[in-house]
Order: sequence, then structure tokens, then C-alpha cells
Amino acid sequence: MQTDARTSEVTIHVDLAKIEANARALTRHLPDVAFVGVTKVTCGSPAVARALLAGGVTAIGDSRLANLRRLKDDGVPAPLWLLRSPTPTLAAETVRVADVSLNSELETVRALGAAAVVGGRAQRVVVMVDLGDLREGVLPQELPGFLDAAERISGISVEGIGTNLTCYGAIVPTAANLGRLVELGEAAERQLGRRLLVSGGNSSTLWRALKGGGIPERIDNLRVGESIVLGVDTVTRAPIDGLHLDAFVVEAPVIECRVKPSLPSGEAAQDAYGNRPTFADRGERRRAICAIGRQDIVPEGLRPLDPRVEVLGASSDHMILDVEAVDPPPGVGDRIAFIPNYASVLQAFTSAYVVKDFTPLA
Repeated sequence: MQTDARTSEVTIHVDLAKIEANARALTRHLPDVAFVGVTKVTCGSPAVARALLAGGVTAIGDSRLANLRRLKDDGVPAPLWLLRSPTPTLAAETVRVADVSLNSELETVRALGAAAVVGGRAQRVVVMVDLGDLREGVLPQELPGFLDAAERISGISVEGIGTNLTCYGAIVPTAANLGRLVELGEAAERQLGRRLLVSGGNSSTLWRALKGGGIPERIDNLRVGESIVLGVDTVTRAPIDGLHLDAFVVEAPVIECRVKPSLPSGEAAQDAYGNRPTFADRGERRRAICAIGRQDIVPEGLRPLDPRVEVLGASSDHMILDVEAVDPPPGVGDRIAFIPNYASVLQAFTSAYVVKDFTPLA
């Protein structure tokens, strides 16, 4: 708990030095792997990108062109990767903004090639392969034909192949699927007659690298965001040894603190989000309301720094806390601090109502 008379706004505090330190620890652990530092959870924050670069990542990636434009306009000194394939109508903008893009549709690659020829700037393409997670990617048997067609498109340079795991289907990286990626990469190199990049996935691949038996030596690229900025293993959400877990802290002001029954009274229907919540009768309890809600954060993803505080739930702009154990209880205007998970950081950075406060690098 702390009182801050300077502001009554919800704030997410970002410790850039901790992000830099986390990046440095991971990149040093895998010195033969080039890290693409992913900024999408912070909506392409240039400050976060620079902290990632200071920690040893070699490129910056984001899934949205608007975020890459922000990074480019701010002069972030690194190759920029577009991590979500554009539509063909966005090809010209992609070529202007992104150095590398991930792709799995030839129609889009053809549009990128045409835009690259007009713009006089080759577009480097990583061909994505679906190895079971069922998000983006060609099927393995389709890869040779895709590569042959892409290689013939003017303005396109096939940079390598890659895969994505865990994000949609929750399929974890294993010796089998990563080994299959390496086999496909080596076959692609023989087909094209040159060395290619093999991008072995995202933060979840670190689970293999750090504790799960290692990753194949041929994988020379990873696209990593969450494990760096939050310090957690994305397969188990367990802390990674030696990394900071509190690079982000959310603070929200108290707007009401009263003793009330813990069980609502009256005829029940649906809440504001169409749900039918259930409640346990714990008697009368002291409850605080903070000026933050689902429009700003995912309340289930907030861990109060004070363990005596319990998050009960939230509507769009009110969050209800149990503070019965807090003595003395928080007052109106006091600010309560939380460690957010990935979903809550993403929502907080997307919300226009949350102030973003950066502690600069030394």
C-alpha cells in the first residue's frame, strides 16, 4: 500500500533495467541463438525495444504494422520483423516498415514481391511451417513446393523457415517437433542451395533450452517476448531462475473502502459480461474498490504485492478487492500495487486509460 498524491490515475510502471537484465541473462545462456525481442505485449514500445537490444537481442519483432511504424519512426536501431503475416493489401506498407516478415500464403508473398520491386527494397521472408499447434504455417509436405514458388518471385529473399508452438494449440516444443523443424530446414537448404535461418519458435522453446533437454544446435533463431519481460517459463509459468519477475507493476487508486456482506442480495441474472457469477458467503468483509477494470486489465492476472489483499473480480471499470486482513485498511486515494501476468500487461498497454511510466536504463 502507498499513498501517492501526485496522480489518481491507474499506472503501469516499467523497469527497463530489469528487462535489459533478463534479456542479457537469456541471450548469454544461448550465445549461438539470435534472439528477436518481441514488443507486442507493450504495443511496440520503443523504450522496451531499446532495453531488449541493450540486453543482447539482435532484432525486434511485433505482430502489428502500427507498432513497427512506431519503432521505425523512433529510430530503433535494429532489423524489424513482422510476426503476423500481412494481407496482400498491406504489402507496400510491410515492405516500407519491416525488414523481415513471417508468411505462409503465396498470394501474400507475391504481393510483397511486387511491392518490393516497386520500392526497390527486397523483402526477406521466413516461411512458417505448422508442426501441430494449428496456428499459422504450411504443412510440412507443402514446404518444398512453397519454397520453389517463393524463390522465383522477384523482390523476395527467402530468409529461412520457422514454426510457432504453444500460442494456440498449447503444443509444447519437444525433441520430436523441433527435430522435424531441423530436418525441414536442412532439406530446404539443399533445395535452395544456401544456408537458411531456422527459427525455432517463441518463449516456450526456452523451456526445452533451459530445463527440458536442450534444443537442436541447428536452431539459430528464437522470437522471445514474455520470458524476457516477465521472467517466466511460458510452458509452466514458473519463474526462470535468476530473472526479474517484477519488471512491470500496476498501481490503481482506491475509490471506496467499506464493510459489506460478501454475498449479493436480490434476484440474480447476468453480470455486465453475460456471466452468472457465484459467491461464497463469508459474512461481512471489508472491501475496497479500485479505479480499474476489464477495459484496462485482466483482473484474474493481477497478483497483489500485499498478500493480505485478494482480488475478487471486476466490471468494466471497477475492481473489487477483499482487504479484511489489511490493518490499517486502505483509505480513499491510496494506491494498491499488483504484479501483472502477460494478459494483464497486454491489456494495460492497449488501454488508453492506463498511464505508462518508464524507469530509464542507467
